Formats: sequence, structure tokens, C-alpha cells
Amino acid sequence: MELLKSRSGISLLELIVTITILGILAAGVMPLIRNTAVRTKEIELRRNLRIIRIALDDYKKNFDKMPDGPLKAGNGCPKDLQELVDGHEFGDAKTGKIKFLRRKVLNPLDTKSASDEKQWGWELRCYKDEPNSSTWCGDDVYDVFAPQTGTASDGTKYNEW
Repeated sequence: MELLKSRSGISLLELIVTITILGILAAGVMPLIRNTAVRTKEIELRRNLRIIRIALDDYKKNFDKMPDGPLKAGNGCPKDLQELVDGHEFGDAKTGKIKFLRRKVLNPLDTKSASDEKQWGWELRCYKDEPNSSTWCGDDVYDVFAPQTGTASDGTKYNEW
């Protein structure tokens, strides 16, 4: 009997208080975890837009360096995004095809972007389109933007980035 009385442990009340405190802490952390996931996708979206736009600018710079001739046709924009990955010959036999992207740069907010062969989950603008146009003429790729109309953490719209 003495042996049973000398054993110490936790009471039911201590257990309930501990579980309540852990529940309150978990409830405070969950929104932070959700916001972190959204912010991560937004950061990736901005980064991917920047990567594609830099590749488009580099394509245009190489086009502008080409000597005038029959190969220099068009306005200096690729026909589609895949041309940035496949490469383009700018008339210099020594360099051959110049590639501007190593792989497809997908839209992280679009779950179907991996299966989208032409646009990779992005909306496109061609050279003839207005700067804020939401339609693509189909001639070339001058700019890309996210088609999502949602609002980002900073209050801006995804399709305005």
C-alpha cells in the first residue's frame, strides 16, 4: 500500500490544461503555415515570370545583333515559348542554335500547366497587342502574364504582374 501512495504522476487536470495549451498554440500556427504556402507560390510565380521575360529580352537582343538579310525576318520575338527552349539560329554558323531556357518554365498557380504544350500555363501577348491586352494574336510571343485573376498577399492581382 505504501508503494502505491508514493508513486507520483500527472493528474487528469494537468493533462487537460496541457492539451488545451497545445491546441491554442496549434490554432495560432495553422494560419501562418497556410500563408507560407501561398507566399511560396507567389514568389515562384514572380521568379518564373522574370525568367521568361529575361529570356524574351535576350532573344530580342540576339535578333537585333543579326546582320540584315533574309534570315532577319520579323520583329525579333519568338514564334512560341518552346522556341526559347529549342533554340534559334541567328545566322552565325559558329554558335549554331542559341537556347534561352534550359527547360519549360511553368506557372506554379496553374495545375494543368505541365500538360499545356504551347503556353505552359501562361497567357501570351504578341508584338501587335496592346500592353494590357488579354488576348493573343498568335503571331509571336512578346510578353507573358499569369491568367489567374486572384489577389496576391500584397493586394495586387496576379494577372497584372
